[in-house]
Amino acid sequence: MASHRRLVKHFSRKSGPRKALLRGLMNSLVEHGRIKTTVAKAKEVKRHIEKAITLGKKGDLNATRLLISRLANQEAALSIVKDISPRFKERAGGYTRVIKIGRRPGDAAEMAFLEFVDFDFKAKAKAAKSDKKEDKAAKKAESKTKKIASVAKAKSKKVVRKIQSKSRSYNFAQK
Repeated sequence: MASHRRLVKHFSRKSGPRKALLRGLMNSLVEHGRIKTTVAKAKEVKRHIEKAITLGKKGDLNATRLLISRLANQEAALSIVKDISPRFKERAGGYTRVIKIGRRPGDAAEMAFLEFVDFDFKAKAKAAKSDKKEDKAAKKAESKTKKIASVAKAKSKKVVRKIQSKSRSYNFAQK
């Protein structure tokens, strides 16, 4: 099959699943700042995300609505308009980069990272580490409160049982 003058990669998918694939990859890139995918998908997503960021630079209501319709995710569209586009306001283009990372073991597909050019991996890793520590501390505190609540509940059950048994024995003695 000749690939001359072909405007889009089809990825062996019909138009609906292909749009869904690109939307999902674009949403993930906006959310995480960096995604790992095949080189062909990264190059195709790069085209679309760069157009979206350029559109987001306008910042008006029409641009926001267009982004929402293209991404089908309001949070991602607002993130492009409010966070990502202002970071690149002085830049004329080239907001993302494709970093090839070798072949996937299963099917030997060429893999790559697609990331924004101002992506800071070390800062993200530190933030993720601190989030994990905070999550552990929160879970520990939550488990302590659950334990205290269950002990209090068990004690109250014992008290209720004692009262019930005393009441039964008293009622039985009255008869």
